[in-house]
Amino acid sequence: MSQLTDRTIVIVGGGTAGWMTAAALARFLPPGATVRLVESDAIGTIGVGEATIPQIRLFNAGLGIDEDAFIRETQGTFKLGIEFVDWSGPGSRYLHGFGTIGRGLGLVPFHHYWLRHRAAGGTTSLWDYSASAQAAAGNRFARDPGRPELPSGIAWAFQFDAALYAAFLRRYAEARGVARIEGQVVDVTLDGASGAIDSVTLEGGARIAGDLFIDCSGFRGLLIEQALAAGYDDWSHLLPCDRALAVPSANAGPLTPYTRATARAAGWQWRIPLQQRTGNGLVYCSAFLDDDRAADLLLANLDGAPLADPRPLRFTTGKRHRAWVKNCVAIGLAAGFMEPLESTSIHLIQSAIARLLQLFPGDRVAEADIAEYNRQTDREWQAVRDFLVLHYHANGRDEPFWRSCRDMAIPDSLAHRLELFRANGRLFREGDELFAEVGWLQVLLGQGVTPAGYDPLAGGLKPGELDEFLALARRHAAQVAGRMPSHEDFIAAHCAALPRNMVAA
Repeated sequence: MSQLTDRTIVIVGGGTAGWMTAAALARFLPPGATVRLVESDAIGTIGVGEATIPQIRLFNAGLGIDEDAFIRETQGTFKLGIEFVDWSGPGSRYLHGFGTIGRGLGLVPFHHYWLRHRAAGGTTSLWDYSASAQAAAGNRFARDPGRPELPSGIAWAFQFDAALYAAFLRRYAEARGVARIEGQVVDVTLDGASGAIDSVTLEGGARIAGDLFIDCSGFRGLLIEQALAAGYDDWSHLLPCDRALAVPSANAGPLTPYTRATARAAGWQWRIPLQQRTGNGLVYCSAFLDDDRAADLLLANLDGAPLADPRPLRFTTGKRHRAWVKNCVAIGLAAGFMEPLESTSIHLIQSAIARLLQLFPGDRVAEADIAEYNRQTDREWQAVRDFLVLHYHANGRDEPFWRSCRDMAIPDSLAHRLELFRANGRLFREGDELFAEVGWLQVLLGQGVTPAGYDPLAGGLKPGELDEFLALARRHAAQVAGRMPSHEDFIAAHCAALPRNMVAA
């Protein structure tokens, strides 16, 4: 990398995306670079993404953040997966759990042995072999369930207050030299020769110049779209929900170590348990459900009393045609929007930051770096899109909205995966795409996509050996989960949140 001495990076917008970016740049850029973040207290943040996936642990660890301190200050809880309720019809449920399920043998993934056993009359559930699923079912959690000589199969993520996380990272970033500038951007000046961004002007006339600009301005895309016309890839024909309502409620019932996504008549409802409240929301399609009815539906299905009025959000699912244009990179909602069905919002911020650091410009912005950044971004977003579309397409509900989702044309890439799995249960991960085979496996089986066969190499075990192999895997999962304390007890012992009036300013 060329020297970054005297280079200035300007981040426009705060919130989760802005302060995650600022914290990472403060941590990983060499001395000499200047990082400034412009945000206005008058402009609110969307605040989506209270639930995460396990990769967030890598981001926090890279910053050197203590996990207990982070959980405590963000009123967080632990997450072993996402429970999907009623997606295949009333009363159906399954867990997209984190971590492993069983263990492969030789060249054959574990689920093929389970499929062989089931074809012979076996009645066990795939999730009987998942320690994460067993722990989630019992509202249990621990980082280290013991027996270090045997991998536990457990992986976890977090559920937290996104606004508190942004504030936490702001303190981290400012302590490491990031300068926050209060103000609202009213104009963007482009260089007449190159077309790159030269500076932004704030209300009141202050001008902020920079070498690299990072757009974290949310849906507006103040730099990437309004100034640089990056274009937008509209995916609403594949993911037709276009509105959401969000509302916090009082905690009720046990503090579950998982997020819940419950299918409703024209969309789905989320439930995210935090230490001092529960986050709730309804994602829906306005062509099938009006706003007033959506609010009634959401409020009627809360576990506890609402703590505010539902907050509306309108969106078009998709992404910028180019996430990096000239000397501007869009991160977060400025780059695009995927509904939070699989808790990918914060991860897409995280991966964009990692990609930027890998391709960070020195004394000039290279077109080859821009092209590679955009290529990787496109591939990642398309893979996440296909995974989300699977949930809608492979549904078992009878309402008009769900029938339309079942009948819609799907991307060839997803159709191929479905055909491959339906034939013989085969799953393959493309490169470093986000969701691994075990994630696809759980959603496919959980939503009723059943393979006709299995890998013939799974026939290498004798029937008695197969029974013993599966019994050992099932017993191991149960033992790992059984060694864990309750989720609430673990939090109380390690990372209970301070009362709200004592949270660090």
